[in-house]
Amino acid sequence: MPVHADFDTFDVRKLVSSRRQFEGQIPLAAFVRLKDLLTTPDSAESLNAPPYMVDYRVEFGTDELKIPSVEITVKAELPLLCQRTLLPFNHPVAIRQRLGLLQDEADEAALPPDYEPMLIPADGRIRPLELVEDELIMAVPLVPYSPGTEMMEREWSPPGEETAAANPFAALGTLKKS
Repeated sequence: MPVHADFDTFDVRKLVSSRRQFEGQIPLAAFVRLKDLLTTPDSAESLNAPPYMVDYRVEFGTDELKIPSVEITVKAELPLLCQRTLLPFNHPVAIRQRLGLLQDEADEAALPPDYEPMLIPADGRIRPLELVEDELIMAVPLVPYSPGTEMMEREWSPPGEETAAANPFAALGTLKKS
């Protein structure tokens, strides 16, 4: 499978100064790290075709406070396995995240509250679609369940006749009574 062009590495400083944008659609199958978290769709469908396409937009720039940032917008449907029913379902994801690009961890305190910190790698190079993949990975629920499924009761007790039938000493109880 060919690697999408946006998986190339770019100098983050040049991306910010030129206010570079990446936008498009890419199949879920292109995200190698994410694929292991997803269930395989029916044989008629593929992670390379709709509805398993990711719409993304990655915008680099600076804000009013001159903070270098990247804004990531992602829309997708992730095929997951419901842990209540063990049936596949599509989990809709709509993400809008702003990352403040930091050279030093000490600068994190200066970020506005609606920014998430992102430490720029030592070589100053990043892959824009890896940022999209990171956001999708974080959007996968720890325990996925399909909306509308009933939650099972935490305490389950079998009916009385089932308990009596399962008790191997029940026959001794009847002997003791006689």
